[in-house]
Amino acid sequence: MMIEIVFKGERKELYANPQQFPFKVAEFAIVEAEKGEDLGVVNQIGPLLERKKGDNVLRNILRKPSLTDMERYWDNKEKEKAAYKVCKLKISEHNLNMKLVDVEYQFDNNKITFYFTAEKRVDFRELVKDLASVYKVRIELRQIGVRDEAKRIGGYGICGRKLCCTSFLKEFEPITTQCAKEQHLPLNPQKLSGLCGRLLCCLLYERNFYQLQSQKLPRVNSIYETPDGHARVVNIDVFNETITLQTNEKYETITLDRLCNFTLIEQPEDVCEMEIDPSQELDDE
Repeated sequence: MMIEIVFKGERKELYANPQQFPFKVAEFAIVEAEKGEDLGVVNQIGPLLERKKGDNVLRNILRKPSLTDMERYWDNKEKEKAAYKVCKLKISEHNLNMKLVDVEYQFDNNKITFYFTAEKRVDFRELVKDLASVYKVRIELRQIGVRDEAKRIGGYGICGRKLCCTSFLKEFEPITTQCAKEQHLPLNPQKLSGLCGRLLCCLLYERNFYQLQSQKLPRVNSIYETPDGHARVVNIDVFNETITLQTNEKYETITLDRLCNFTLIEQPEDVCEMEIDPSQELDDE
């Protein structure tokens, strides 16, 4: 039986459980690491994990942690805080253009991983040597993107819910403002950007619903022939499937069934995809 283990920073991996330990979700487990042992939390159990496995060779779960193991785990948490301060000082001393994001101790203390972001590639060889001389263990510096930074740190979005990247999203995909335009959102970077400064991930995974609805509903600014004359579509409600029409100075909200009785005269062209620069302010539509 396979078990998915989650580590610090929402890092998830699948492990075999050859000794058939009776784990439950949210319990701690000690597993094989690349060189040594690591400790994580059971995130998922069951046959659905077969789909995630693929051709990967799984490491094994070694045991359930003892009280001594848990004491070491919490002690490592304190060490991570101290190592974070030390590394920030070393980065300043080496005058490196990089931002330290997080520090992760391997459970057995055989490795320390420092996560950082940077606009360009950074030559951190001297920094690694300096850190290795302090901690006398294997040191790894790993550059991550700003979206990965938000995933490791966590937080809450403007919706009030836990960030999608820390709760259920597995991989990041490219997002363009086409997603926002299809959802009739204003192209304002402050409203469309998440905590990471990139376009909101929800714009992408909600896109399929809006695309399906757009096949049934008219485009904004479409012109219809009605008994009252030419009417322009000024708003659509994708959830209730209603359309607001403007005829001269009169506004009327009708159902999709009623709109089918009118003749389409003109509709706007398709919107084209464009990238959005979060540092550039765009006017609301």
